Amino acid sequence: MTITAAAPSLPRPYLFWLSGVQAGLLGDAALYFALGWAASAYGGGAAGLVLTAITVPRTLLVLLGGAVADRYGARRVLLAGDAVMLAAVLLLAAAVGRLGTPLWLLVAAGAVIGTVDAFYLPASGSMPRRLVPAELLPRALALRQAGGQIAVLLGAPFGGLLVASGGLCGAALADAASFGAVLLAVLYVRPAGADGPAGGASPGLLREAAGAVRLALRDPLLRAALLLTGAAAGGLLPVVSLLGPLLARSHGWGAGAAGLLGGGQAAGVLAVAGLVAWRGALSRPGVGASAGLAVASAGTAVLGLATDRATASVAAVVIGLGSGLFASHLGPLVLGAAPASHLSRVQALLTLVQSTALILANPLLGRLADTTGAQLPTLLCAFLTLAAAASAAHLPGSGPRGRVPV
Repeated sequence: MTITAAAPSLPRPYLFWLSGVQAGLLGDAALYFALGWAASAYGGGAAGLVLTAITVPRTLLVLLGGAVADRYGARRVLLAGDAVMLAAVLLLAAAVGRLGTPLWLLVAAGAVIGTVDAFYLPASGSMPRRLVPAELLPRALALRQAGGQIAVLLGAPFGGLLVASGGLCGAALADAASFGAVLLAVLYVRPAGADGPAGGASPGLLREAAGAVRLALRDPLLRAALLLTGAAAGGLLPVVSLLGPLLARSHGWGAGAAGLLGGGQAAGVLAVAGLVAWRGALSRPGVGASAGLAVASAGTAVLGLATDRATASVAAVVIGLGSGLFASHLGPLVLGAAPASHLSRVQALLTLVQSTALILANPLLGRLADTTGAQLPTLLCAFLTLAAAASAAHLPGSGPRGRVPV
């Protein structure tokens, strides 16, 4: 197990595209905060309804979105998605200026975001493979992951400033500016290979979407990686977002401590992503993913057993370190193994698996926490993550013969 000492620079088109993506992520994070804040005025149920309006169409349509991107070109889908969202957020700003923030408008905005995401996310997820050579893929994905965590850390404070100064209308206008930046970046880049309709007769988009599922079931690496992604999503993602606040409430730590847990996890992910982007990944991605899940499992167990804020905060950072190590090794392995004809559809499958795992895990863990307290479901998440770590080390194709070059 080695780490590359020196690595060549990432391609300029990828860095230019990524800079646009980063602006878009920050604008989106600010708008999501503003939508949630506006919806919270109607109560918790209304806020949950707005989030559901985003999640449901994204989950239902994401496989179709991947098929569209593979069929007609990821770049074309990105251009269309950016253009639609630019128009949508400008209309939202105009509607808020005229009507205020009625609940139906917030739900409609969420539904538009979720629908566009279903087509946009698979296309965007495939772009690193289209713009970066295989040997640089782990560093490219790690740099993108680091940018995502920066958006997480800065998005809520930025959104708060926008809402305080200009309300939801101001946040929508800021997001429109960010979509303009992304649109310019996508116009600039030209992915390798064809960026248009595939040759030959099309079997139909629904059959092409189903073809991605058949591919994943046949391919040992993709099948194992998707199952592992689902287990990690169900065991890791709810820990800080759902169980962390419940633990903080049960111990009387307050909302500030719950926010500190989220920030600690994001900081841990950012640290690992930055290191991988700088130095490269471990030469055996299965071992790296397994080690990441084991570290995250240990952090989750400590969080569940913590009796003070300081210990809980350290545990959250450890969870972030493990999560970052897992994602920075599994992501390149999956994207590198996907056939060129199925890049966006494989990314759609990853999104679908993660969303489905969360849809199942969050209600179950929340109900268990209501019955037994938050500690038991947190420790169950630690056990599930540890079991996933044991299986990650044996991913097909992740040994020396299937190593990801870095």
